[in-house]
Amino acid sequence: NEKFFTIKHFGQPTVDVQAWRLDVAGLVQQPLSLTLDQVKARPRQEVTFTVECSGNHGRPFTGGLVGNATWAGTPLAPLLQEAGIQDTGREVVFYGHDIGKQTVREMELSTPFARSLSIAEAMNPNVLLCYEMNGASLPAEHGAPIRLLNPGWYGVANVKWLERIEVIDTRFAGHFMARDYVTIREEQREGQSV
Repeated sequence: NEKFFTIKHFGQPTVDVQAWRLDVAGLVQQPLSLTLDQVKARPRQEVTFTVECSGNHGRPFTGGLVGNATWAGTPLAPLLQEAGIQDTGREVVFYGHDIGKQTVREMELSTPFARSLSIAEAMNPNVLLCYEMNGASLPAEHGAPIRLLNPGWYGVANVKWLERIEVIDTRFAGHFMARDYVTIREEQREGQSV
C-alpha cells in the first residue's frame, strides 16, 4: 500500500474517525447518516482493480501514476436503494472531506473535492464504498475512512475521504466535472470535424 501512488488535489485532510459520518442526502426519501461501523456492518465485497491517474503519461517525474490493489467495502447501490432515490434524481454527487480554495468570478471560495455519476452509473453493483486496501484498513493517504471505488474509471472518479453523497436533479457542474478532467469529443458539424 505504501508503494501505491497518491494524488491529492486539495491536500490530505485530517479526519476524526470517531466523529466521522457518511451522509446520504438530497433527493432521497430517507436521508441516512452512517458511522464507519455501520458501513462495515453492511455486506462486504472485494474487487481487484487497477487505478490509473488520467494524467499518467509515462514521463519520469510522474512516478508511474498507476497501481493495482484488492479493494474491499460495501456496494453503493443497496445504500442508495435504502435511501430511496426520488423520481427527479438525475445524478449522484460524491463529496470528499478535502477542501480547497478556488477563484470563481474573482471571488475566492472554499469547496470540497467532488465528482458525480449518473444514477445508472452509481447503481452499478461493482461501485463500492471502500474501507480496505490489500487486506488492511484503508490508509489515510488513500482516502480513509471511506473512499469511492468506481472500477472502469480513472482515479479522479474514485473520490477519497468521502463524507457526503447527494442526489441532485441536474448535471453536476463542479470544478472537477465541468472544468478539469473534461473529455472533449470530436463531432461532425456540417461535414467538418470539430
